[in-house]
Amino acid sequence: MGKYTIRVGTGDSLMAFSCNQVQLWLVGEHGEADLGKRLRPPGVWVRVGVHLGRLLLVRLRKHKDLTDSDWFCTSISVRGPGTQGEALFPCYSWVQGNRVVCLAEGTARTVSNDQSLLKTHREQELHERKTAYRWGSWKDGLILPVVGRTPCDLPRNERFREDKDLDFSFSLARALEGLVLKGALDLTNPVRRLEDFQRLFPCGKTPLAERVRNSWKDDTLFGYQFLNGANPMLLRRSASLPARLVLPPGTEDLKTQLQKELQAGSLFEADFSMLEGVKPNVIILKQQYVTAPLVMLRLQPDGRLLPMVIQLQPPRPGCPPPMLFLPSDPPMAWLLAKTWVGSSDFQLHQLQSHLLRGHLMAEVISVATMRTLPSLHPIYKVVSTGSGGHVDILQRATACLTYRSLSPPDDLADRGLLDVKASLYGQDALRLWGIISRYVEGMVGLFYKSDAAVRDDPELQAWCREITETGLQGAQDRGFPVSLESRAQLCHFASMCIFTCTGQHASAHLGQLDWYAWIPNGPCTMRKPPPTSKDVTEKDIVDSLPTAHQARMQKTFTKFLGRRQPVMVALGQHKEKYFSGPGPQAVLEKFQEELVAMDQELEVRNAGLELPYEYLRPSMVENSVTI
Repeated sequence: MGKYTIRVGTGDSLMAFSCNQVQLWLVGEHGEADLGKRLRPPGVWVRVGVHLGRLLLVRLRKHKDLTDSDWFCTSISVRGPGTQGEALFPCYSWVQGNRVVCLAEGTARTVSNDQSLLKTHREQELHERKTAYRWGSWKDGLILPVVGRTPCDLPRNERFREDKDLDFSFSLARALEGLVLKGALDLTNPVRRLEDFQRLFPCGKTPLAERVRNSWKDDTLFGYQFLNGANPMLLRRSASLPARLVLPPGTEDLKTQLQKELQAGSLFEADFSMLEGVKPNVIILKQQYVTAPLVMLRLQPDGRLLPMVIQLQPPRPGCPPPMLFLPSDPPMAWLLAKTWVGSSDFQLHQLQSHLLRGHLMAEVISVATMRTLPSLHPIYKVVSTGSGGHVDILQRATACLTYRSLSPPDDLADRGLLDVKASLYGQDALRLWGIISRYVEGMVGLFYKSDAAVRDDPELQAWCREITETGLQGAQDRGFPVSLESRAQLCHFASMCIFTCTGQHASAHLGQLDWYAWIPNGPCTMRKPPPTSKDVTEKDIVDSLPTAHQARMQKTFTKFLGRRQPVMVALGQHKEKYFSGPGPQAVLEKFQEELVAMDQELEVRNAGLELPYEYLRPSMVENSVTI
């Protein structure tokens, strides 16, 4: 006869509690005991008439009473014979209906180290997961999403918790209400001058957004955005003058300057060729316009990145060379050229850097993890965090999505930015990647003692193949692995997954309100074709920019999506305890200490900067992609 003390944990979000009775079974090495329908959170103690030995599993079933409500169970903890203190059985998921849920003790194990009972549990868990998490499809040439059209189609565990869902729905309703009420006024009060965009500037503006509004015409701020703005992923150091940059007669001085900067290693470029030939949108029967600019910039010794020339369109056979815009041009012509670049950057930022590299990649990683790694697997416990022209852009961006581009050390090296101190994004991304890599290496070292152990783990290999071959639709030709052959390769792959779902998304998400709140700095659309002369007036710029209604929509959704989330969990600060044992806890605590140290040091650094860069401060990086 053994006495067991059992505690049942319930989540702290709204509606997490259930009044239904819970039936529990304790499963040990030597037997199983049915405790009956006797439990309601938080816990109870029971006596068991058989010797169970070391506890392996807890089975539970929520029974229907007069009412039936879902219950969010965080964990079951058991203290008694065979638990060696307290045995923790993590759950952190919704218990629905009256099906039996099996929870394994929280010590991570690879499949080769598991007993036959737990191997059966792993197989059953993955079978259920593959039924719940199914791959969908959207368009040819795009990576796969999870199946489903609405949030209700998703498994309950993948939807917003009630508090975040309430905040999201309430905030969106308020934003749409303001758009409807004020949008009618825009029809009778159109934008006629650049300063008229002031009335569309959001009340909840940030200090940086204020700075952008006041300085958006400055070449220094224009160049700074390629390093540390909303989209720092496009800039690269020039290895030669781009083939598309046609320098017609009369531009010998410009060519000499470009060659000088090229030889000095200070010539950079931002090429938007991905937008070439993209079919633009038609909004309320009005044709919109897209172009594919090229910007050449020089890096000054003081760290400023200044534009030298802008080519708004690539050359076309049989046509005169495209017009080149220079800082020495009439101010309005130069400003219109920079505005076109800002609009093009808006398109690639939202579709390539934010949607594809952030949300869609995170979805592939999440679905593949749930389908191939059981909750007992150590890597599951590390990474669980959780039509028209735009489709054309996404398809092109997907074809360019390489494995190296998702690793900051490789990506920054390929773009020639490793030694650019003015790239605060680059410095912070490298540091955050290093912290994540050391965390992953620490965890991997606990469970894989050799490269052979990695190669011989079938669940791990299935996870890698599921991401590369299925989710990414055969991305091995872009460098993604189809197998993991060593501990180092596993660490790099897992670090890529974690950084993509945290730091990479944060760097693309958090700057939206700062850089797009002032509409002329990053207009969502352009209503006139690119200029064919340099005889440009303020009216030409205003007529090219979004209408008052379009601008208000951009402001509304930029403010809604770019606001600081009131319900968020910062990187590494999750409350869930997926691991049991002192080893993983020590690695996690070291990870958290390094994140805090980085956060504090960036706070001090930013206090001394004219333009602080905060998008990769660990306290602002969310633990997963949620919005």
